[in-house]
Amino acid sequence: MAVDGIFLNNESRFRVVGPNYDNSKMTKEQFLKVLLATIEWQDPLQAESISDFVNNSVKLREMEVLNSFEDSVDRLKNSLKSLELFYSTSFIGKRVLYSGDETYVEGGKGELRFKLKEPASYVEVVVKNSKGDVVERKEFTDLSSGTYPVEIDNPSLPDGYYTVSVTAKNGEGRSVDVDVESYALINGIRKEKDGIYLTTSVNKIPLENVIGIGG
Repeated sequence: MAVDGIFLNNESRFRVVGPNYDNSKMTKEQFLKVLLATIEWQDPLQAESISDFVNNSVKLREMEVLNSFEDSVDRLKNSLKSLELFYSTSFIGKRVLYSGDETYVEGGKGELRFKLKEPASYVEVVVKNSKGDVVERKEFTDLSSGTYPVEIDNPSLPDGYYTVSVTAKNGEGRSVDVDVESYALINGIRKEKDGIYLTTSVNKIPLENVIGIGG
């Protein structure tokens, strides 16, 4: 004879966790379910159980306050992101200096900067077009640590972006760390999951990589 009186109640399933489960990760609703189950099986005549009940009630209130605070922080972060996006629109149409290796050339003129973190006996700056062809090359010797501006002045260069590479070595032939800073013309703003980007005709620049405006 078939027995149909036993079934799984999927809406009332218990979740089994390990002994090392972090209780602080419980939501307020999960904590409340555990608290109610604990109260149901407590002996109201035992002082320890009553004390546990009071402590659990306090913990519930603390969790409510914490959840409310976290919600407020999330709303504040979203508001700040919206403001950041709004103010970022002021970059559109502007020429900015940023940490990166693609610099804008217009009318045969362009600029870039490189930073040496330590003295270098030999530095080579190479500028390439979008096809990878070398259009400019310059060598420097015996430079101390610091920032060095470089100007591009070549009327034969079409307007657009050029890739800059800088290599440096010390007197022992060991490579020296170099940071390249380029100029870009901003034509748009884009908001993505990981932040706000300034867009150019060839790439996108993280807002935090912008060093200055104009120049």
